[in-house]
Amino acid sequence: MTTFLHGGHVHVNGIRQHYLRYGGSDADRAARDPVIIVPGITSPAITWGFVGERFGTGFDTYILDVRGRGLSSAEAGLDYGLDAQARDVATFAEALGLRRYSVVGHSMGARIGVRAAAGRPAGLARLVMVDPPVSGPGRRPYPAQLPWYVDSIRLAQQGIDVEGMRRFCPTWTDAQLRLRAEWLHTCNEDAVVRSFEDFHRDDIHADMPRVAVPTLLVTAGRGDVVRAEEVAEIRALLPDLLVSHVAGAGHMIPWDDEAGFYAALGDFLGAPLTQ
Repeated sequence: MTTFLHGGHVHVNGIRQHYLRYGGSDADRAARDPVIIVPGITSPAITWGFVGERFGTGFDTYILDVRGRGLSSAEAGLDYGLDAQARDVATFAEALGLRRYSVVGHSMGARIGVRAAAGRPAGLARLVMVDPPVSGPGRRPYPAQLPWYVDSIRLAQQGIDVEGMRRFCPTWTDAQLRLRAEWLHTCNEDAVVRSFEDFHRDDIHADMPRVAVPTLLVTAGRGDVVRAEEVAEIRALLPDLLVSHVAGAGHMIPWDDEAGFYAALGDFLGAPLTQ
């Protein structure tokens, strides 16, 4: 039985923000804080639908299309910077009347979550950073390469099938590849390039001491995005940080080890997601 309720749009922070909603606010979910999931650099909300289905069993869950992706605003000249993305999250929660909520951000979405949390928006109760790029001024570069994103987007704009997408994501299932092939064309190239370049320009470490809510860091055992010494640095900036590690997963943790991802969250959000 699906937990998907509907998709929708709101006008917030000067843009059309699209989202998918799972679970609802009835039953046991009513006693728990809603969850806003913020995906990564080329992940429209629909590609996180399988995660939303599970989250929806325990939480009122909203998956965002980050500006420049999916069905959210993506026009030329739009501000695709981190500050604008962070304001999108806070104003989205406000527009929907979420008095308390948790943010779960993956990769770029984790960086958005940190920047949003540093602004201390009313209602934000918890933050989960899932394998965030820790690049920034004077730091090692993000291990992925920009052409990997740009080339795949351009092929998707022309029309790409499962086998064509497999070259970029060789470990994914056919279903995962099919969904990415269908939706990747909605990722605005300017937005993706700006976000990738900002991985190396924005200093999210400077935001961390201003984060005043309980925070969980989830890291992947493969992919080299967050190393042990970088976890230690984040701990120093966030002394009450909780850390979970999914040893067998690469950067796309829920795709590589879905059960391990849910187990890594434990009951941090207010209830476990494992079955």
